Amino acid sequence: MTVAALHEYLEQSARRYPQTCAAVEANSGRQITYGELDALSDQVRDHLRRIGVRPADRVGICLPKSIASLAVLFGILKMGAAYVPVDSLAPPARNAFIFNDCGVRAIFVEASRAETLRCELARLAAEPCLLQLDWSDGPSPLATYLARVEAGGLAVEDESARPGPDDLAYVLYTSGSTGQPKGVMLTHRNGSSYVDWCSDILAPDENDRFSSHAPFHFDLSILDIFVPLKHGATVFLIGEELGKNPTRMASVIAERRLTVWYSTPSVLTLLVEHGSLDARDDHALRFILFAGEVFPVKHLRRLKAVVPRARYLNLYGPTETNVCTYYEIPQTIAEDRSAPFPIGRACSHVKARVIDANGRNVPRGQEGELAISGAPVMLGYWNMPERTSAAFHVDSTGRWYRTGDVVIEGDGGVYTFRGRRDRMVKRRGYRIELGEIETALYRHPAISEVAAIARSEESGVSIKVFYASRGGHALSLIELKRFCAHNLPAYMAPDWFSHQQLLPKTSTDKIDYQHLMRME
Repeated sequence: MTVAALHEYLEQSARRYPQTCAAVEANSGRQITYGELDALSDQVRDHLRRIGVRPADRVGICLPKSIASLAVLFGILKMGAAYVPVDSLAPPARNAFIFNDCGVRAIFVEASRAETLRCELARLAAEPCLLQLDWSDGPSPLATYLARVEAGGLAVEDESARPGPDDLAYVLYTSGSTGQPKGVMLTHRNGSSYVDWCSDILAPDENDRFSSHAPFHFDLSILDIFVPLKHGATVFLIGEELGKNPTRMASVIAERRLTVWYSTPSVLTLLVEHGSLDARDDHALRFILFAGEVFPVKHLRRLKAVVPRARYLNLYGPTETNVCTYYEIPQTIAEDRSAPFPIGRACSHVKARVIDANGRNVPRGQEGELAISGAPVMLGYWNMPERTSAAFHVDSTGRWYRTGDVVIEGDGGVYTFRGRRDRMVKRRGYRIELGEIETALYRHPAISEVAAIARSEESGVSIKVFYASRGGHALSLIELKRFCAHNLPAYMAPDWFSHQQLLPKTSTDKIDYQHLMRME
């Protein structure tokens, strides 16, 4: 079932499975059927029309993950507009920058956060319409809001917009090297090509039960939202608070009989280390998917021992392409393996190649930058034409997005991730990938988390390692240096070590390297 617009997945499933549960708030247990979600999002669409939103406009979402925010998202798409989600807990100034940058016409915002957001928008001379949902109104804040503002409203046409496949569907903002976030523009074709690929790989049906751990402003959410709703399955919305509680998450997985889980490796590590997953042997999981960062093999091995019957897929891809390569983890992981698994082969809906700085193909077996072409590749960065142009290599074979990731192509077109271009440093004439230092230190049995950063000083480049330990206690400096001496060449040995109870995380559960740099 291929669609021209992403909201058609919901509309088609609502016709086939009107009484089937579409979404459940995992924390509260509140749920909504496909027929109800379709009708609620229709009301959002009609309300947006009444307040002057037009096709191709942008509409912001600054709400906690919930049935309400899911219905808002689909209502925006049905309007023919593009949704712009942000982290509702992020600093209001950052969210105001994002909304002003892409010129949103309206913003759905939690009432308790509306005034601070309004003040920050005013500083930028921006005045979008703030549509305030009040969670103190009861379990259905969106329905309550619509009933209040639409009382006596004029009747409008009841048809959803039919945007073209290359029309803008959503804008996801990612951290920018300039210090300001940049908006990645993604179309209905970008999203649907990925959803259709996921459908081929996962073969879901109406009996599946998907997790939705990623926040809506994170690209992992595209699978979480659209794949289950395409197939009449049920999605379990895991909010901010629940998403950081491994014991309760483990209970949701087991008691709700989830069949597909998708998150970053950091979350899966949290589950296996602190969630008591091994206390349950009744998991219904068919697939465990992970993406966003390297999964240390020792944690992956332990997870597979706890949930052995699931299939494990390492999914790779930046926000600009979503998932573009994948690798299925073998049933058994060798005890002596410590190197991370490859990022795998190119997905069937993309083309991949390895190029040098000048865009020339790099011979197989040599390092180069991974470049991606095909249906899921972004339009570009919002209002940043020069940055967009620099992100692509264009030649007679097409338009190729330069991922910035250094890889090696092996036999069978399998790519192995070597690191980011911007995480490579030179010290004493040697090129050093900081991720390689992290991989080595993850082999230490007492280390649970590790992150390496580099600083340029007058005396050269220094490397500092932040780490957390299983027992919560700092390891001796002598022990750490001895371990590095046995696992790293001398030129890669860290200069400093700093013990932390936990490493700081971004809102998408990745290690927050920018925060670590500020801790220096």
